[in-house]
Amino acid sequence: MDWTKEAEAAVRNVPFFVRKKVRRKIEQQVEAAGKQKVSLADVREAQKRFLAGMEREIKGFRVETCFGAGGCPNRIADSAPLVAQVESILSSAGLLEFLKAGVKGQLKFHHEFRVAFADCPNACSQPQIRDMGIIAACRPVITNQPCSACRQCASACLENALILEDDELVRIDHDLCVACGKCIQACPTRTLQAGQSGYRIQLGGKLGRHPRLATELPGIHNAAQVVRALELCLDLYKKHSKDGRRLGEILTRSQIEDLAAELKRT
Repeated sequence: MDWTKEAEAAVRNVPFFVRKKVRRKIEQQVEAAGKQKVSLADVREAQKRFLAGMEREIKGFRVETCFGAGGCPNRIADSAPLVAQVESILSSAGLLEFLKAGVKGQLKFHHEFRVAFADCPNACSQPQIRDMGIIAACRPVITNQPCSACRQCASACLENALILEDDELVRIDHDLCVACGKCIQACPTRTLQAGQSGYRIQLGGKLGRHPRLATELPGIHNAAQVVRALELCLDLYKKHSKDGRRLGEILTRSQIEDLAAELKRT
C-alpha cells in the first residue's frame, strides 16, 4: 500500500520495536476503510488507538530474534530450540502479574523484561540494549594441519585477530576475536577449525533516560548455562526491581561476578 511522505515520516517516530506492528495495523485499518493510500491523519488516528490500548498488548516479557533463520550467511547456530525454552521459562515466570503489582500507573512496553537472540556477532537484534542478550559464538582453534599461507583467514577477519608471521598463521588474538567463525569458513586447509561453540551472554542493557550497554559475562556458554543465567536473572529481577526498574538498574558488579561463578559450576 502507498504512503504519503508525511505519513512515512510520522510512522518513523514510532518506537522501532513496535513499528512494523503499528504499520501493519494502519494499513489494515486504511484498507478496511476502502482507501488506497495512508495519510498523516490515518497514522495519527492509529497512534492514538494504539497508545490507548497499549496495556492490553503487554505480556510482561518480550523475546526478539535476528534474521538468521531466514538464511543469513553469517549465521553461526540454530538457536530456535533455545529460544523456545527461554520463552517457556518467561511465560511461566508470572512477569505480567509482577509488573502489575509493582508499577504505578499504566504498564508500557519499556516495562517488559526483554531477551534478544543474535545468531552471529553482527547482533541485528540489538542484544546489547536488552535485559539479557544471547549471541551465538564459535571460537577458532589452530590445528596441526599445515598452513598454506594463502591469507584467506586474515582477509575474512574484520577484527585483525589472526597473527601471521612470514604469511603463516601462528596465533589467534582472542582479545580481538568476536567468535564469528568467518576465518574457519575461509580456511581451505582446515588449519583453522571450530573450537568452543555456544553463546555469549550479555546482561543489563537498556535505553531510555539513562541508557547503558549490557555487561558481557566472560566465556562462551552452552544452552544449559544460558537457561541457568536466565533463571538467576529472573530471581534477582523479581527480588529487587521496584516500580518497573530494569535489570540493568538493579544489577550490581558483585551480583554479576556471583552469577558468572555459578555458571562455571553448571
